[in-house]
Amino acid sequence: MNVDVVPVLLGARSYEVRIGAGLIARAGAEIAPFLKRPRVAVVTDDTVAAHHLLNLAEALEAQGIAMVALSVPPGEGSKGWEQYARVSEWLLEQKVERRDIVIAFGGGVVGDLVGFACATLRRGVRFVQIPTTLLAQVDSSVGGKTGINTAQGKNLIGAFHQPTLVLADIAVLNTLESRDFLAGYGEVVKYGLLGDVAFFDWLETHGPALAAGDMALRQRAVKRSVEMKAGIVSRDETEEGERALLNLGHTFCHALEKATGYSSRLLHGEGVAIGCALAFELSQRLSLCSQEAPSRVRAHLRAMGMKVDISDIPSDLPDAAGLLALMGQDKKVVDGKLRFILARGIGQAFVADDVPGDAVTAVLANALRGRF
Repeated sequence: MNVDVVPVLLGARSYEVRIGAGLIARAGAEIAPFLKRPRVAVVTDDTVAAHHLLNLAEALEAQGIAMVALSVPPGEGSKGWEQYARVSEWLLEQKVERRDIVIAFGGGVVGDLVGFACATLRRGVRFVQIPTTLLAQVDSSVGGKTGINTAQGKNLIGAFHQPTLVLADIAVLNTLESRDFLAGYGEVVKYGLLGDVAFFDWLETHGPALAAGDMALRQRAVKRSVEMKAGIVSRDETEEGERALLNLGHTFCHALEKATGYSSRLLHGEGVAIGCALAFELSQRLSLCSQEAPSRVRAHLRAMGMKVDISDIPSDLPDAAGLLALMGQDKKVVDGKLRFILARGIGQAFVADDVPGDAVTAVLANALRGRF
């Protein structure tokens, strides 16, 4: 089995992201060296449980590891106070100790929810990420950001809590619906746009075959994405500087997610893709990059069959002023000023703290009118 290993270098809290097909089937052997006693608690969601929980249980049993499991409802609605309390109390009922390991087995919602529960349980319990979506494999499972949503916004309650290990099984991506896979691809494209134009060039050439199921291409895309995130996280774990670049597209995205009620109208990765396109439109409006750059971004997303425009989101949305107001609650507000990740070109992103509100409003207004 071809397994790529990407280290996340954080001193005593360093860990590996292992990427390859078939890792769930050997999860017991991968996790066993980290266990103080042969038992784990697994938290997953109902969809992942139906497809993959038996395979994980058999892999653990083969190594003599006992497993208890809890399943939460799928979807962004589980990433809140109710399921956080449920997961935390269940882990306490299972007598999970600080030296034990909890497995977060699912997509980004499960990883963020379980990671936050582990960060706060007994002031810190170890956990392993086994991400089952493309978005989780390339983004949310790596870097230690955990948290839940509230009525005020997305990820406003959380903690930095690094996993002990990440197992990204490429084969599990074959069970994703096309829409879910492409939503994850929004985060893959983001890495090329923020810091690696050669990777974006590669995606333009190989993206369609990757989406169609080519396993070697999928593994290479996940590996490169994780390499980029791991490098940034190693240099800036708690987002004091460079790590903010990973938020390319996210200020727009989080406002759109809140406007759609964190519902199936807009998946997170779809919002990231639209947000990236808008970030490049804003950059061009501010004369930071050429007109060719946003056009190229939109052309690639469109060629992949992805959402590109605000008009691609079904049903009504707030007006430009309403969306701008939603951005004001984002975590990336600093001293009351919106922080955007803008770009001087593809692969040349930077943090901008002084973006004029009227320029943002104009871009949003044009987007709502379908002017791009």
